[in-house]
Amino acid sequence: TGPLKDMNFSVPEGGGVRVIYQFTSEPPAVSFRATGEKDGIIDIVPKTGVLYLSGSLDWETKAVHRLQVESLDEKGNVVKGPYAVTIHVEDINDNPPEFDQIKYTGVVRQNSRPGKPFMHVHATDRDDPTTPHAQLTYSILHHFPNPYTEMLFQINNVTGAISPSVTGSYYLDPQKQDTFTLVVTVKDMAGMTMNAFTSSADVIITVKESLWKAPPTIRIQENSTQIYPVNISQVHSNEPDVIYDLFEKEKLPRLPFSIDQNGVIYVTDPLDREEKDTYSFFVVTKDNKGELVDKPLHIHVIVEDINDNPPVCQQALTVIEVQENEDEGSNIGTLLATDMDEEGTLNSRLQFKIGSQVPAVPASNLFFIQQETGILQLTSRSLNRRIASNYSLKVLVTDAVFQTICDVQIYVIDINDRIPIFEKSDYHNVTVAESLPVGTVILEIQATDGDEPATGSSYIIYQVKEGDPNNTFIIETDSVTNRGFVKINKALDFEAASVYNLVISATNPEPLVPGVQYNSSSLTLFKVFVTNVDEPPVFHKTVYKAEVSEDIPVNTLVMTVEAYDPEGDTVRKLHRAFSPPKHTTCTETQVYNRQLIYFLFQLPKTICLLPLRMQSSKSKTTLTLHLRDVNDNPPLLAMDYPPFFCHPLRGGERAFIQAADADEQWYYPTFTFSLADDMNARNNWEISKINATHAYLSPKHANFEEKVYNVPVIINDNGKPPLERKVNLEVNICKCSSEKSCF
Repeated sequence: TGPLKDMNFSVPEGGGVRVIYQFTSEPPAVSFRATGEKDGIIDIVPKTGVLYLSGSLDWETKAVHRLQVESLDEKGNVVKGPYAVTIHVEDINDNPPEFDQIKYTGVVRQNSRPGKPFMHVHATDRDDPTTPHAQLTYSILHHFPNPYTEMLFQINNVTGAISPSVTGSYYLDPQKQDTFTLVVTVKDMAGMTMNAFTSSADVIITVKESLWKAPPTIRIQENSTQIYPVNISQVHSNEPDVIYDLFEKEKLPRLPFSIDQNGVIYVTDPLDREEKDTYSFFVVTKDNKGELVDKPLHIHVIVEDINDNPPVCQQALTVIEVQENEDEGSNIGTLLATDMDEEGTLNSRLQFKIGSQVPAVPASNLFFIQQETGILQLTSRSLNRRIASNYSLKVLVTDAVFQTICDVQIYVIDINDRIPIFEKSDYHNVTVAESLPVGTVILEIQATDGDEPATGSSYIIYQVKEGDPNNTFIIETDSVTNRGFVKINKALDFEAASVYNLVISATNPEPLVPGVQYNSSSLTLFKVFVTNVDEPPVFHKTVYKAEVSEDIPVNTLVMTVEAYDPEGDTVRKLHRAFSPPKHTTCTETQVYNRQLIYFLFQLPKTICLLPLRMQSSKSKTTLTLHLRDVNDNPPLLAMDYPPFFCHPLRGGERAFIQAADADEQWYYPTFTFSLADDMNARNNWEISKINATHAYLSPKHANFEEKVYNVPVIINDNGKPPLERKVNLEVNICKCSSEKSCF
């Protein structure tokens, strides 16, 4: 209730009869009157001023009712007013969404791009669009048929746009299934509540064959004389109003193809198959924003060959050698030629024919060439080097259009019908010392051959045929003079072999012709006497190694050195045991068995090198003795000056102390610092460790006099076994200069 004035009311639609408000009267007013958009539902009780509804409001019919209310006196005159009373009808979700069609139909092309809409569904809701009551969301409820685990179609839940899914873009095929039925639902309340209204509609989708297809392989004849550009194919997008374009992955300097906005593909210039025989590129479609519309199409172009290249001789002059005793019909060589036209076609088929032969003796047709292969053959066994040592042929090589002349030179070579003959059948003997170096020439030999010089028929190979099973000797041939040089190939050993009875042969690398054989004229004899040389003893090893601990007792056996005499003589005192002397240095020389061994020995270092030799000879070996360190040195203080503190102490002072150890540290030294078990020291000082080698010494109070204090400190190296040292550390408490040092 309240006094009469301008008022606004919000009333939910529906709900039937109800009181909205009661206006109170002020004298002399005794009644009320309402006029305006009452629509037979809104009214006021004159005597009481109650504004009420006699029925249900409907937002969809009228969302706002505007009234004028005034108060009247007993005579019906207006006391106050009229005042504006506005009733706003509040919407409630009392209308389900409705599709604008009972059934929808659409067409989609095979291989359409996923997510690209091909149709829409649309629904409306009569409720207030500014409220969730009319916020609609779309979904696909059923999919008939659905042969895959994923749906072939998808719908935009806000716009109702239907498009192929990724699966659908790949699998849709009108040959397998050309019609699909979707049950599409729409919900209000944005589909967020269980009480939302739902409606559905059927969507019938027809799948049609894709227009967007790559054409078959395009074949273009090279060097065509047509007027360019030339139409070679056309593609069609599934979507209207697209922009066609080409791109290629090969990154050619220039792509000789183009496409217009009707999808027509052109070749823009003549093509040369010998330059490039295939082209591969892609056609794409884009919308007006530059986004891809269809999947790129792969275009493959093959350039077809025409016969526009002559045969080419593979060599400017083909050289062939043939022996003068070669049989008729023998293949003596092949003339090679090529054609740049397409391989395996008539354009590159080559045929061979001999045009001329010079000289034409003893006949003009001594040679024949196979027409298809270029293989040259002899027609008769009439080659004679004394009549003609070489022949020149002109060979005609042709394809279907062109002809080329290739030159062939045929050399008639001598046959190996003469054997090498030694100038001596016996070179008697030579005496050499067993110490002669490897590679020394001990004899020169000579054989001659009557075949043509500088050929495989006349070159001589010398070999030791008998008497040298271990290849102690080797024979090298001078390629110009055919002279042989007998050399030592392996070290001579009088004790192993003192005499060699050698049989040496002379042969050719080229096989002898049938009927000719090597005989005794190609053999010679040679005897080698080896004299003995006194050789020094030999140690079994060039280096002897051992490892011992540095604290081993004197006279401990550390290693044994052995030697032998190659000639079998006795080596006196061959087996010698020795022990390291105590505390020797590098400058001291210890002599053990003056006739046999000298060596140096040094204990304090890790590695000791001990060269030994037999004094009566030059044999020597080296002994390497590795010494293992033991923990035999207690730690020490390692400081340049003793610690000090400036008097008077203020508290918090500390001095830096450091320890070191003479023993070898394999990893990192680790020391422990502590005060000795001394009551005075423990009451006045304390030690705190910094790291493995350093610690702080600190006074525990400030009540110290100016003097030197002895602080007993114990340092432990934590070795195996652990060693420790007690040190009386002198600590000076003194008057300090401005530089913070004691006067």
